[in-house]
Amino acid sequence: MNTKTIRSPFRLLLLTLLFAAPLLGELHAALPTREDYVRRVETCEAILQEFMTSPDYGIPREVLRHAKGIIIVNQFSAGFLLGVKDGWGVIMVRRTDGTWSVPALLTAGEGSLGLQVGASANETIFILNDESTPRLLFKGRFHIGADAKAVGGPKTAANEYTLADAVAQPILVYSKNRGLYAGAAFKAGHLSSNDKANRVLYATQHSLPEILYSNWITVPDEVRPLMNYVSSLAQ
Repeated sequence: MNTKTIRSPFRLLLLTLLFAAPLLGELHAALPTREDYVRRVETCEAILQEFMTSPDYGIPREVLRHAKGIIIVNQFSAGFLLGVKDGWGVIMVRRTDGTWSVPALLTAGEGSLGLQVGASANETIFILNDESTPRLLFKGRFHIGADAKAVGGPKTAANEYTLADAVAQPILVYSKNRGLYAGAAFKAGHLSSNDKANRVLYATQHSLPEILYSNWITVPDEVRPLMNYVSSLAQ
């Protein structure tokens, strides 16, 4: 038997590992850090501020005063033939005492088939109008528009639809990249809790229910600006 033939698979494996090692090191270095998660929270605050100061996308204060929760999502879609949307966001809920929770980090994604060329950013805010909707995230992936009805929310500058009509819907949607009429049905991708990110950001082993609804989490200074801003809008 030819010993070279025996050794060749092992030589190939060794060469593969040698070439892969630098790449694996780069991938490890690219994993998000706590500072990255802090920047995600800060970005969500900036997104909300931009919506609220825009005459085209502004969310009425009356809608926010009735809100039981808010989700702010930053997504990126790119692809050729197969478009895959990926991203992240935060969720905050109003507790029974009227205070707002810390922002918990989420992952956001959507797969879609069809001819899609190019890339685009998509910033979306979901206003949650009942206490049961945020709890859908406790079960795993939450599909907006499928697991709970979602409709386009009324804008500050428009009066197409009354406040009573709006707050009767489980989810109101505000998005820059979708031409939604008030009350128009909306179906999007999925959201899920990013437990790993939350453990890093809050230095805790608690899961999403405890992060949102308990007072066991030490609030880092970095997330207070978003908490204070949401609280001021929802008063």
